[in-house]
Amino acid sequence: MQTLFGDREKCYNCYRPKSSCMCSHVHKIDTNTKFIVLMHPKEFKKVKNGTGHLTHLSLNNSKLFVGVDFTNHKEINEIISTCQSYILYPSKDATNISNQNLHVTSDTKKERAIFIIDSTWSCSVKMLRDSKNLQDLKHISFENTTLSEFKIKEQPQDYYLSTIESTLRVLELLNKQNIEKLDTNNLSKFLNPFHKMIEYQIKCIENPLSNAVRYKHKKIL
Repeated sequence: MQTLFGDREKCYNCYRPKSSCMCSHVHKIDTNTKFIVLMHPKEFKKVKNGTGHLTHLSLNNSKLFVGVDFTNHKEINEIISTCQSYILYPSKDATNISNQNLHVTSDTKKERAIFIIDSTWSCSVKMLRDSKNLQDLKHISFENTTLSEFKIKEQPQDYYLSTIESTLRVLELLNKQNIEKLDTNNLSKFLNPFHKMIEYQIKCIENPLSNAVRYKHKKIL
């Protein structure tokens, strides 16, 4: 579905300009785990390189909410009260699911829900501080030794990943733990819209006459 935002036509699904819509590259995955993407309003405005929408579109069992303080958010509170809920956040007390199976810390009678924060690190801290209902959720993290493929965006530190890359890593680990039963071929297609988005933006960067260019020129590795 497309609609007009201001003077530019945009896709209502991926929230990108129609000229760079990535919906045709999305490969949807069915999961037993519910994924909740909490998107900061600043990320919502990033029509060129945000991956939160692509993550949500790629997961049938997912929800996406935009905001900073979710304390009184009715639907989120209902999910927390009815699901075995975790939040992906690398705190010192986080359970490292690269080494520990989530079955060990979960109530298998409840549906599992994993909250993913789509924001910069500084904004993520504020979202967790302001959202009182998120503060009691168990933190999970994972080990990562690969660089992000986000060539058009500089990560704050080595081995930091984008939202969609982080979600894929979680899916791979849940699959390894037999918590999910996902076909590896399906997982291999999960980053398709992410890769196509990068390809499109690199072409724009390399074309100084393009109206889509919004970045400062930088070396593409």
